[in-house]
Amino acid sequence: MLFLGLCCIAAIAAVGSVFELTSGNPELGSTTTTAILAASIPFALICFYGAVRSADTDV
Repeated sequence: MLFLGLCCIAAIAAVGSVFELTSGNPELGSTTTTAILAASIPFALICFYGAVRSADTDV
C-alpha cells in the first residue's frame, strides 16, 4: 500500500512538472522543475514495480 501511494504522489509530481514546463514560466524555475520531473518518473516506476511485486497473489 505504501508503494502504491508513493507511486501516485510521484506520478502527480511528474504530471505537474510537465504542465509547469510547458506553461513557459515555471514557478520553481526550469532547472528545479526539470530535476523534479527527472527524479519523479523513475521513482514512480520503481514504486509501481514494488507495489505490483508486494501484492498478495494468493487471494
